[in-house]
Amino acid sequence: MNKNKEIIVLDHKRSNAINIGMTKLPPPRAIKTAILKMDATVMNREGIEKLLTMLPTEEERSKIQEAQAANPDLPLGSAEQFLLTLASISELQARLKLWAFKLNFEISEKEIAEPLMDLKQGIEVLKSNKTFRGILGTLLSIGTFLNGNEVKGFQIEYLAKVPEVKDTVHKHSLLHHLCHMVMENFPDSTDLYSEIGAVTRASKVDFDELAGNLHKIEVECKASFDYLKVIIKHDGTLTNLKVKMSDFLADCAERIIVLSKVFRRVMNRYNKFCLWIGIPFHRVQATKPNDLCKIVSEFALEFRTTRERVLQQLEKKANHRERNKTRGKMITEVGKFKSQEDRADAELKQLLGNKSPDNVTSFTGSLPWRRQRTGRLSLGSHGDGTNEILTDADDEIIESLVKTATKSPSTRTVSKDRKRTKHADRKSLIKRSRTRDNVPLENSVNES
Repeated sequence: MNKNKEIIVLDHKRSNAINIGMTKLPPPRAIKTAILKMDATVMNREGIEKLLTMLPTEEERSKIQEAQAANPDLPLGSAEQFLLTLASISELQARLKLWAFKLNFEISEKEIAEPLMDLKQGIEVLKSNKTFRGILGTLLSIGTFLNGNEVKGFQIEYLAKVPEVKDTVHKHSLLHHLCHMVMENFPDSTDLYSEIGAVTRASKVDFDELAGNLHKIEVECKASFDYLKVIIKHDGTLTNLKVKMSDFLADCAERIIVLSKVFRRVMNRYNKFCLWIGIPFHRVQATKPNDLCKIVSEFALEFRTTRERVLQQLEKKANHRERNKTRGKMITEVGKFKSQEDRADAELKQLLGNKSPDNVTSFTGSLPWRRQRTGRLSLGSHGDGTNEILTDADDEIIESLVKTATKSPSTRTVSKDRKRTKHADRKSLIKRSRTRDNVPLENSVNES
């Protein structure tokens, strides 16, 4: 017991773990009903896995029952009450594991079937892909030329080293030259990487682990049959739920058998593919599918990147050659280089040029800012005899010109020269002469 007057039997650590787990689960009574009916709407797969870690032991159940019998007036603690509710469900562990297998089977089957399908499709794509064949053939020819020996094949691991080998002149990688040769010899070749998506997905799967998962669901299916037999034996009645579960397990067993056959056949195809690409027979079993797919996928990615770079270089060179063809030459046929807008402008000008004078006059007169005064006549006439009509602005200009021409010149006032003093020249002459003779200026003035 504790200070809250509750029956506490479990140790502190176990009690806290159960209380924390209960926060993520439905109420205990709802849990009991959901387990008996295997109702997935009340509790999901994570809840079932959580319950499997919280199952009460026989010792815990007996201690809780003894403490409750000794103190019937005191309530049980939350953890103790939860464990006692779970203990009241018959064959609890068998029901939970059977229910968990039912919820997990389709997901587990999908996780096994999809990688097998990717590996199967990847093998078929690589065998039928012309670009992949061309790459392997070109690499074999390059190796034969460089080594000077005729060989039948090369190890597939060499694909990972192709981007690292470079020439001694331009420092271009062997993959760069390979792209040039493949594009030249195989015009219909592609970037390869976009066509082998199945190989890329298969490179991320551990097929040894996949085989273990297949064996695991096979064992769980067999155990589920035993769980169902135990539940039926304990309940004593064959309900509709148990009949459906029996049919479900039978269907799962058939699907597991089919999945095992598919796995064996796909792996046999993979072994034949290894022999097809030149892997020795004694190394086929040691070559894992994900490792081989990873080598091919990474090489294809490098090939696509280098191929795009080569295409850009070729495009730049082609544009440069086109510019060199017209460099230093004059364009003589201008009409060929007229744009659509230029041609439209020329047609509009031609159309306006063919208009009659009456139409032009009516057209210009319809605009408010180009309305002409009909009351004024022109000062003269053109050679074709048509009178020129003057506007208000023209009148103002003519009037200003007439005023300027008829205006009498204004009398300009000539400023009279200032009369010079009588002795101005004499004083300046005396001043200059006295200065030359080193006579003070004051004395010279007095003498004068």
